[in-house]
Amino acid sequence: MAFAHTSVLASEVLGGLDPRDNCVYVDGTIGGAGHSRAILEAAQCTLIGIDRDPMALEAARERLIGVEGRATLIHGQFGDLAQLLDGVKVDGLLLDLGVSSPQLDLPERGFSFMKSGPLDMRMDPTQGQTALELIRSSEVDELADVIYEHGEERHSKRLARAIKDAEDRLATTTDLAAICAQVIPLGEQRRSKIHPATRTFQALRIAVNAELAELEKFLAVFPELLKPGGRCAIISFHSLEDRLVKNRFRDLAWTSSLPPQFAVKAGERVEPVCELITRKAVFATEQEIERNPRSRSARLRVCERTAAPNVPATR
Repeated sequence: MAFAHTSVLASEVLGGLDPRDNCVYVDGTIGGAGHSRAILEAAQCTLIGIDRDPMALEAARERLIGVEGRATLIHGQFGDLAQLLDGVKVDGLLLDLGVSSPQLDLPERGFSFMKSGPLDMRMDPTQGQTALELIRSSEVDELADVIYEHGEERHSKRLARAIKDAEDRLATTTDLAAICAQVIPLGEQRRSKIHPATRTFQALRIAVNAELAELEKFLAVFPELLKPGGRCAIISFHSLEDRLVKNRFRDLAWTSSLPPQFAVKAGERVEPVCELITRKAVFATEQEIERNPRSRSARLRVCERTAAPNVPATR
């Protein structure tokens, strides 16, 4: 199966980033390059595309035929962007977080509970431990913590115990999905709009790929990577990611309530490091959700770098 991915919130991303001629943009999760292609078509700019998935980079090369002369592709992780850019400041940053449609749709990648495949879940299949290896190397309490913290699953302890009890017989995604279906109470399953394995699979995927840690690394450094007036746009798909983005953007927009002369003496921020372009998260329209149901949970936040020094908030 080809790496065919429908980019979510495409027009909203373009509106948020506002691509301009002779500028440099970074797509830190290039995937199938849908957003990247749109950026390069919107302006005579250049783009750096990064992805940890080699299959995604191959798809991006195909998608960027015709504009590839203005694009540079890098196999890497967006959390390492400061090192990858090596001092270069850019005009825009984009992240489209989470798992892509092709990763979900290919059984051999092990992300989906709908089709039988190996319990892998690595976004970069060339390195790191698989989901099955993570399960086998974890104690029951450790596994329960992963499922609770990354999946917000209230039955985490029962699930962890059942998974570890079946560890010797556990080999495929459908094996794991069946255990989840046995543990989650039937009444709750009937009332729920999601599959009983959804939260457990999300938790393991996040843990395997250290997704939240990767996002935190990026959020800590991105203001230093942007030129004044440069924008950062992030699409998230669940509350754990969105909470990190929202809180960091708000923190960077905060300024002291003290008069400037007193704020400076107190070491507090007088000018915002970033200004919020989106006061609230932007969601997909009903029309987009109808075309692409996976866009239902997508939410976009955008901020713009000011010329102010990156003084830490002390509140």
